[in-house]
Amino acid sequence: MDLLPFSFIGAVIGGAATVAAAPLVLGAVGFTAAGIAASSYAAGMMSAAAGANGGAIAAGSTVAVLQSVGAAGLGATLTTATAGVGASVGAGIAAVAAVFI
Repeated sequence: MDLLPFSFIGAVIGGAATVAAAPLVLGAVGFTAAGIAASSYAAGMMSAAAGANGGAIAAGSTVAVLQSVGAAGLGATLTTATAGVGASVGAGIAAVAAVFI
């Protein structure tokens, strides 16, 4: 059985779904356009990061990057990276599933 068609379809679906889901997931955990939502998972991350860094959030830290993406969107570079990861995972899942079809 040729796995290439299954892998290709999985890559397309995985890449598109990941790019579409990223802003929704970030918003759901509290990284919103208006800032970090109170009492959210993001607020807990920010509190922990600030406590570990003497009260400040370091530029380029995970919390800072996620907040930037939540506020402004993915941008071209992160959209490409997110699509690549999603496509890789989608292709892998599709190839494994195709073995059992």
